[in-house]
Amino acid sequence: MFWGVAACPDVLLLPLGIVSLQSIACYSSQTGRISSTATRQSANFTAPGTALATGQPLTDAHTMRTKVLGLMANQHGLISRAQALAADMTTEEIVRLVRSGRWCVVRRGVYADAELVSSTTTLAGRQRLVDRAACLRITVPFVRSHETAALELGLGLLLPPRRMTHVTRPNVGTHNRHGIKHHLAPYRKGDVVEANGFRVLDPARTAIDIAREHGSPYGEVAIDRVRWQGTTVLELENILDTMLHWPDHRRAVICLAQSSGGSESVPETLMRLLLEESGIGPVHTQFGMRDERREAWADARAGRHLFEFDGRQKYQRPDTSRRLLTPEDALFEEKNREDWFRGYRLGMSRFIWTDVWGPGRGAAKLRARRAYDATTAMWGTDISDLAPYVIVERRRAA
Repeated sequence: MFWGVAACPDVLLLPLGIVSLQSIACYSSQTGRISSTATRQSANFTAPGTALATGQPLTDAHTMRTKVLGLMANQHGLISRAQALAADMTTEEIVRLVRSGRWCVVRRGVYADAELVSSTTTLAGRQRLVDRAACLRITVPFVRSHETAALELGLGLLLPPRRMTHVTRPNVGTHNRHGIKHHLAPYRKGDVVEANGFRVLDPARTAIDIAREHGSPYGEVAIDRVRWQGTTVLELENILDTMLHWPDHRRAVICLAQSSGGSESVPETLMRLLLEESGIGPVHTQFGMRDERREAWADARAGRHLFEFDGRQKYQRPDTSRRLLTPEDALFEEKNREDWFRGYRLGMSRFIWTDVWGPGRGAAKLRARRAYDATTAMWGTDISDLAPYVIVERRRAA
């Protein structure tokens, strides 16, 4: 249930083989030039440089007008070149801020506070920063949509290899321009919500748009996230009914049919799809049991075999007394939980990220099938003997 990526509003660290995001440029005091460092999975944004040895010392009073600081505070640490100039900064002052390392170039004509850039270490945070910078340059009415909306809404999602900023506009043809995809699509007033001060399409519409745009498994991941948070299948179907003749409508229909309301996180969705692709099933998500000793939940069950995703957070979590468990304590507790389940003649398999996504997926399918077949050979698939212990009420998001 716990993992090292996250279904929380501010964290999504997906260990994918990722192509680079838009480059973030910062001044290098070693070369004396503005360098551009691509933000790959294994690298953070360029760290702020040191102040130049020559030139006037940079202080807020000398270089950063109060108006500029206010604009950046209201725009999540970002400012456009046009806004800076309108606030009575000069081109030379902007160049000095970039060269000193206090500002970084997020995209052409948009700058960010270097401390913000250096502290943005997650993939979601990086993409969100790039999206916000891109949207700052758009001068016509629009709403954020697709992955751009999902990141502002705090939805855990699987980012595609080719990432773009997505906006929806009702009166322009769909086209790509400077890393921004403009979608021609109508939307109702009720489809728009506010997130972090921005107008974005709501979670249900966003999930369906991602499914249409990217298909499986990105669509199932997005739909699972909104279903886990309480969006109903009927709501999603109603949105699809308004898109009968839209491009890639069929993709979204398939993703919705293959979705589940019980997958708590991105890797749990990918694990469930892996099991179904292996011919294991039916797969039941969030299987809970309770006796006089304890209550415990497993991420998924098929027959008498349980399946768990192990993420880093599972072994770095607080206990019920709010103290942080040591990794050793967490591991010991997890071992006791597994032994408790196995005491009821249940098998268990565990997966990590490289099992559910990437080259290791094929081997993980074979391993899951072998383990499931071995458990079935020993104890069958019927769990009627567990009826006194099975938790009937559905486990929901905290």
